Amino acid sequence: MTLDHAHAHATARPLPARWEAIARLPRGPRAVAGAPLVAAMFRAAVTDLPLRVEYPDGTALGAAPGGGPLMLLHRPGDFAARVAAGGLIGFGEAYMAGDWSAPHLAAVLTVLASHIDTLVPAPLQRLRALCLPRQPRAQRGTRAGARANVAHHYDLSNEFFSLFLDETMTYSSALFDGLDPAPSWTDLADAQRRKIDRLLDAAGVGAGARLLEIGTGWGELAIRAAQRGARVHTVTLSREQQLLARERIAATGLADRVTVALQDYRDVTGRYDAIVSVEMLEAVGYRYLPTYLQTLDRLLADGGRVALQAITMPHERMLATRRTYTWVHKYIFPGGFLPSVELLEQLTAAHTGLRVTDRYSFGPHYAHTLRLWLGRFTARSGSADTLGFDPIFRRMWRLYLGYSEAGFASGYLDVHQFVLARESCRGR
Repeated sequence: MTLDHAHAHATARPLPARWEAIARLPRGPRAVAGAPLVAAMFRAAVTDLPLRVEYPDGTALGAAPGGGPLMLLHRPGDFAARVAAGGLIGFGEAYMAGDWSAPHLAAVLTVLASHIDTLVPAPLQRLRALCLPRQPRAQRGTRAGARANVAHHYDLSNEFFSLFLDETMTYSSALFDGLDPAPSWTDLADAQRRKIDRLLDAAGVGAGARLLEIGTGWGELAIRAAQRGARVHTVTLSREQQLLARERIAATGLADRVTVALQDYRDVTGRYDAIVSVEMLEAVGYRYLPTYLQTLDRLLADGGRVALQAITMPHERMLATRRTYTWVHKYIFPGGFLPSVELLEQLTAAHTGLRVTDRYSFGPHYAHTLRLWLGRFTARSGSADTLGFDPIFRRMWRLYLGYSEAGFASGYLDVHQFVLARESCRGR
C-alpha cells in the first residue's frame, strides 16, 4: 500500500516518507541525460498549442495572453527532469511537487489531452512499450489485490469524499437534464438520481425484483431500488462504504429490504432478476474482465437484465495502454483499467451467453460532473486540511479531478450505460 488510510471517523495521517520521494529530484541517468531533450521537446510542442506557457524568466510560449489557458512553469529544470525520468507519471509528480501550476487546471489538461497523439514525436511513441513501467503484480485484480486496491482509494475516509460529493454521496457520472445552460451545483443531486433511475429502468427493477448491485458506493442506488419495492443485495470491498451505506439505508427505514455485504463479486451466490453495477467494472482489471462477465451470466436469472455504467476509451488507445502503469495507478486507482466498447462487446460474446442489447453514451455529462466536483473540492480545501490531508495530497487530488475532467472534455474518455441480456431475451 502506498497511502495510509484513515478510519471514517478519524483524522487522516500525512505520509512524510511518501512525500520525501516527491520532493526529491530524480538524479538517475535518464533524468540527467533526458532533461534537456524533454525541455526542448516541450518547448517545440507547446509553441503550436492553444495554450500559454510562462517561464520564471518571463519567456512565454504558445497562445497570446488570453488566447488560451495558462500553464506556469515555476521550476522548468525540475519539471523536465521529472518528465524525463517518469514520463506522464513524472508530469503528475511535477504538479504535486509544485514545479508547475495552472489557474484553470482542467482547461490546461484538456488542451494537452486533445493533442496527446502529437505531443510526443512518432519515433519515440514506438518505443513506448520499452520505456513505460508495467503494473505491479500486487495490484492485479485477485481477491487480495482487489481488496487492497479498493482500500487504497475508498477507505481514505467518508468525510473526505463528502467534501466534494453532493447529498446523494454518488461518486460516478451524473446525467443532467441538458448541459446548456451549464448546470450548477444545485442541479447535481437530481442529475445523480436521474442517472440511477435510468439504470434501474433499463434493468427492469420494480416491486418484488431480486436485485444484485456490484459496487455499493454509499448506498444511493440501493435506496432508490428498495423504494421501488425491490429486494437488494449489494456488495462492496470497502469497509468504510459499507458502514456509511448501512447507516444511510437504515435512516430511510429500508434496512429490511437491503443487505450490504463486504464481499468480492466472485463470491456472490444465488440468482437475480436484475444486476446493476455503476463504474465498478473499471476496478476489475484487464485480465479479469472475462471472469467478471461470466459472473454476471452465472448470477442472472432467466429473463433478467444487467445494466452497467462504465468509463470507456477508444479501442486503439486501449490496446496501446492496457498494460502500462500510469500516474493514476500509482497514486489514485491501483489496478484500474478502462475498456473500449469493442472490447466489452467482444468479451461478452466470447465468454458468456449475454449480449449487449443497448448502450447510451454521455461523456460530456461526466466532464461537467467532474467540473462541479473539482470546484467544490477546491473551495473546501480548508476543510480537507482540517481532516489532516496535507497540501501535497490536496494537489494530487486536484490533479486527479482535473485530469479526469480533461479526459471527458477532450473526448479521450467516454462513459456508457450498457444493457446486457441473453439472446433469447433480446428486445424484451
